[in-house]
Amino acid sequence: MSQILASPPDPKSFALQLWALARQVPPGKVVTYGQLAAWMLPPPGVTAEDYKVSGSRWVGVAMSRCPGDVPWQRVVNAQGRISLPKEHGGERQRQMLEAEGIIFDSRERIDLKHFGWSGPGTGAES
Repeated sequence: MSQILASPPDPKSFALQLWALARQVPPGKVVTYGQLAAWMLPPPGVTAEDYKVSGSRWVGVAMSRCPGDVPWQRVVNAQGRISLPKEHGGERQRQMLEAEGIIFDSRERIDLKHFGWSGPGTGAES
């Protein structure tokens, strides 16, 4: 049975790998927390099953602490929504995404099929 793990065994190493991946997301594209987690290997000592349960949360925590050169605004939830409350950066995130040409629908969602990035090695327009 899988379990929710509070943090990766080596949070710093996990975050550095994650931020390197997030830096590859091109302007005008977005990814989800779950996609970023899925594109990374489970850390040593963590089963694939446990990582599947915990990885997205770890991504969220690491992205909340990312350095300024990481395009944090391009990471959204699985529904294509901004996860941050407006008063805690959500409005800024939306403005940054709109400045990149990303459009929100009437339900405050981004069309992930149109604006979603397919991942590393797929090119900027994937």
